[in-house]
Amino acid sequence: MPRGIALFVLLAMDRVPLPRVIGHRGSAATAPENTLAGFRRAAADGVPWVEFDVRLAADGVPVVIHDATLRRTAGLGGSIAERTSTELARIDVGRRFGRAFADETIPTLAETCAFLAALGLCANVEIKPAPAGGAAAARAVARTLDRSWPGTLPAPIVSSFDWSVLATLAAEAPHWPRGLLMRHPPRDWAGWARRLGVASLHVGDGGLDRPTVAALKASDLPVLAYTVNRAARARRLFAWGVDAVFSDRPGALLRALGRKVVFSGSGSYIPGPRG
Repeated sequence: MPRGIALFVLLAMDRVPLPRVIGHRGSAATAPENTLAGFRRAAADGVPWVEFDVRLAADGVPVVIHDATLRRTAGLGGSIAERTSTELARIDVGRRFGRAFADETIPTLAETCAFLAALGLCANVEIKPAPAGGAAAARAVARTLDRSWPGTLPAPIVSSFDWSVLATLAAEAPHWPRGLLMRHPPRDWAGWARRLGVASLHVGDGGLDRPTVAALKASDLPVLAYTVNRAARARRLFAWGVDAVFSDRPGALLRALGRKVVFSGSGSYIPGPRG
């Protein structure tokens, strides 16, 4: 899509409300993280959005996994970048979480898009940069989303700690909304948000207090906090103006908060094209 047309589409489309609670890596405390089983659990718990991480396999295919290696999730050595997506699809990343999840494997981004369509889940896609650099990962993810993101869902928010990833997306695939991901907001966060044309601000819970949230909200962008598992903390963040929280226990948090607060009253973003 030409950049000028994409920007027009972004400005013309309705804003999409964000949920109060987003499943972190699916439902990381109750199912293997970043797996189809985790997304299924989040959907069963009534969570409308999930967050997941994407890296490039050796064949350049985006796969859904957080770590650069398989040591924590599968007990194996070597890096993700050394294995093809076909090889990764044969590796069990569920058994170490629990025997009930044995044979759960690493999905590709394309497979995940199809699965989310079936579940009716929207997403925050976090890009982990490739060894060759963030631009390669950004382009591969954008191409996959262009081909595979379901037209039945609002566009996902694409975020990254590597802001060169967001710069590549802003220049080459601006139709996919971007989230500025920060552990603690640096002094020049507002300038970066403007330059990268982001749709949302994603901040570590430890980097937030009432004044910081107020400063972030002055940008007129929704503020999302990670990772929040306690209802009392979530309520405090919402009272300060945070629009959504990422949680490892999204179902339990929703139940504690009450399902009437599934969606934020004010937080929203402008979606890109669907399909």
